[in-house]
Amino acid sequence: MPAVTVSDITVLPRVPEPGAAAVDRPVRSVTTAPTGFEGEGFPVHRAFAGIELRDLDPFLMMDQMGEVEYAPGEPKGTSWHPHRGFETVTYIMDGTFEHQDSHGGGGVITNGDTQWMTAGGGLLHIERPPESLVASGGLFHGLQLWVNLPKADKWLEPKYQDLRAGESTLLTTHDGGALLRVIAGDVAGHTGPGSTYTPMTMIHATIAPGAEVKLPWNRAFNALVYVLSGEGTAGADRRPVRSGQAVLYGPGDTITVAAGESQESRLAGMDVVVLGGQAIREPIAWAGPFVMNTKAEVMQAFEDYQKGKLGVVPATYVPHGSAGGNA
Repeated sequence: MPAVTVSDITVLPRVPEPGAAAVDRPVRSVTTAPTGFEGEGFPVHRAFAGIELRDLDPFLMMDQMGEVEYAPGEPKGTSWHPHRGFETVTYIMDGTFEHQDSHGGGGVITNGDTQWMTAGGGLLHIERPPESLVASGGLFHGLQLWVNLPKADKWLEPKYQDLRAGESTLLTTHDGGALLRVIAGDVAGHTGPGSTYTPMTMIHATIAPGAEVKLPWNRAFNALVYVLSGEGTAGADRRPVRSGQAVLYGPGDTITVAAGESQESRLAGMDVVVLGGQAIREPIAWAGPFVMNTKAEVMQAFEDYQKGKLGVVPATYVPHGSAGGNA
């Protein structure tokens, strides 16, 4: 899981220890992600399955794509499909993914890059592995997070952010025990590159065996940790957590997660994604690729899609054998 790393973590800015008066957020629940398939058939873990939408708000869902070692000819993607009313955040830790949309956005992301797509009023897009990865096979591992948009922003002009791995804000803990990659939001005054409509924070942390991360956290945000790999504990009461599990925290000032002393030999430590955002607290009407506020708006989205109002496949698009399915 290379994502982006540094040769000497001790040179990075440090997140100070929270003060004695800071309230550590309690663990409300630990859930295990079920497995499934998306698109043409690439394996995913449904990271937040079992957590109520009101607790996820402003997030909707997150899929962990892989980790999978593809044989030659096996890498899979999606066909052209629509979205309206929210944002997709695709973060690749291993492997390569291509993106293209009907609004002119697109690019190739790999090893720590992020595609941040604001669907807004609607577009078509496709995600697929490049021809070279289809031919060679190889390791693939990523995330796709769906972030809701408030009613006032659901009809925004579509927008695309291409965030390179090197743009992530790199930090460490007070004792140098973890590498924190800030993709969006603020951590102890250090801000990630992602521009968000809904206030939120997204971090990918690699925690050394036996180390603990205690992050200051906005009281107005919810708090979620998803374990990508490894095992450890969450919260002050040290609830056991492992790969494929999500932690929902209660209110407070800090988030605590720690890596176990012993990890798999192939792992540098315990890898987690830390998420939090300000709740939108609006009605959610959700069907397939559309997330609106009312059922009528969702039905209108399907009708607009069928009439071609969400865009057309670009004339420059050249299909290859890896496409198929929806995500």
